[in-house]
Amino acid sequence: LIMDKPVATTVAGAREVADAAEAAGVQSVVFCTARFAPGTARWIDEQAAKGDWFTAHAHWLGALYGPGADSPYADSPWRREKGGLWDVGPHALSVLIPLLGDVTDVTAVRTEPDLTHLVLRHTSGASSSAALSLSAPQAGASTGIEISGLHGTASLPKEWGDPVTSFEAAIDALLEAVRTGRPHDCDVRFGLRLTEILVQAEESAGAGAGAKP
Repeated sequence: LIMDKPVATTVAGAREVADAAEAAGVQSVVFCTARFAPGTARWIDEQAAKGDWFTAHAHWLGALYGPGADSPYADSPWRREKGGLWDVGPHALSVLIPLLGDVTDVTAVRTEPDLTHLVLRHTSGASSSAALSLSAPQAGASTGIEISGLHGTASLPKEWGDPVTSFEAAIDALLEAVRTGRPHDCDVRFGLRLTEILVQAEESAGAGAGAKP
């Protein structure tokens, strides 16, 4: 089973998918692009192996709904409803988690038209932040992650390679999981975990929106 992200936009829905895959005895991969792209996958593995990271900052600022944008993906109903948190948030988390550990605490603030800021605590003791949007101006759209720690600083490579090659790598990873019986790190259970974190972020942002200064 190979899936796009998010596997669902509710925890119950994501858990139902994960439980169904487990009951059917199938292996799975969620296509978080940076984890399979030739330009980034090795970098993530190398930085994760080093460890001792103090903090990280991610920005995933897309211009899908920015001024003057004309993208076929803009017609996606769930993207328009859920925004950058749910569309690019899984990509950011799929890099931050292997580097700093699972997320233990989430605080989120959302501003209009679609910009969500996350502050995350991780099992390693490190903290991170992320800025996520699909409505950035074209000139201001960019993607990046910088990590800092005992080894200095390191930045996610800007060249990711051909998306088709990345998808082929995801298929190869799925076939390897089928052959060995060992679940891939980006399997459906990881997809469920991403949904759990994003729901927490959505709830945090909603609570913050209702607060009075």
